[in-house]
Amino acid sequence: MVFKVAGRGGVSPFIVMDVMRAAARREAQGADVIHLEVGQPSGQAPARVLAAAARALASQPLGYTLALGTDALRTRIARHYSEACGVCVPAERICVTTGSSAGFLLSFLAAFDPGDRVAVAAPGYPAYRNILTALGIECVDVPVGPASRWQVSAAVLSGLDGRLDGVVVASPSNPTGSMLSAAEVAELALWCESRGIRLISDEIYHGIAFGAPAATVAGLDAAPHAVVINSFSKYYAMTGWRLGWMVVPDDLIRAVECLQQNLFISPPTLSQLAAEVVFDCRDELDARVARYRANRDILLEELPAAGFGRLAPSDGAFYLYADIGDLTDDSAAFAARILAETGVAVTPGLDFDPVRGRRTLRFSYAGAEADMVEAARRLKSWMR
Repeated sequence: MVFKVAGRGGVSPFIVMDVMRAAARREAQGADVIHLEVGQPSGQAPARVLAAAARALASQPLGYTLALGTDALRTRIARHYSEACGVCVPAERICVTTGSSAGFLLSFLAAFDPGDRVAVAAPGYPAYRNILTALGIECVDVPVGPASRWQVSAAVLSGLDGRLDGVVVASPSNPTGSMLSAAEVAELALWCESRGIRLISDEIYHGIAFGAPAATVAGLDAAPHAVVINSFSKYYAMTGWRLGWMVVPDDLIRAVECLQQNLFISPPTLSQLAAEVVFDCRDELDARVARYRANRDILLEELPAAGFGRLAPSDGAFYLYADIGDLTDDSAAFAARILAETGVAVTPGLDFDPVRGRRTLRFSYAGAEADMVEAARRLKSWMR
């Protein structure tokens, strides 16, 4: 008997996870790996978060919370916007999610129907494209590069043909680390709002910037229908706690709540209780950002000496995106060779751009400074 396999599961793999699997196999065989492939902070969550989690384990039943999250955490997130960004975001518009991944799924389900068209930057985070595709929503890849500083902008979108129902923007961006200025964010928000195009702003790397801070869409008068998605995984270093949040416009909040009730019931309770204190850990978290900056500076100096000289601007996040078209047109095979022959794990650009990604690589510098130095040494030796 033959059983049906649904077509929506036939999305492209998240290639960085495949690279992680290959790296784990190498480690299981006793060989070492320097991890420049995965976009997550190394080390523990902040000490106060760990202490709060221990207290909660000892004193709380850890049952379900309200679907939108605990009132205490939603209120604390709202206060964060006031303190850090100077904008007013009502706690009633905040939905706590199971990582930012759930936020993307909830926002796409609430805002778009099958057949709608949503623009995303290429290169860009692959899960946008894959989730949209699985939901029957057309993903409109928008090629970006040095001319637009690797970002989708109002000027770039104005040149597209056909209708758009939505736009996903990320600033800082994965994989390039590029950012939009505050003026560009406001211009894009107004452009979308005036055309009835739903803007989804991915702000999960906010807090990790090496010049001006990243500008949020939350609280913008020009963007009352935009959705903002953030995460505790990157700046807040709580990756495995699987917690994020959304700032949801009034017209979507009930739909998001109902979807959350049915798909997830509620976000992880222990993670929510621990995360209440993470906003008070800025000294510890900013010290991590200083380390990312130092790591970036090492690779910006050393990678060109290893033959990787054509790099996108890394204004924030913790990535360098390299054009390797002078070295190969098969980034997957090239990355596999680097891992096998040097022990340095990197991500092929095909994860981020299905057309031009055969000629690019992403390097993550979220790890230890010693790893950056050693990875650069091995790559320079290998490329000679």
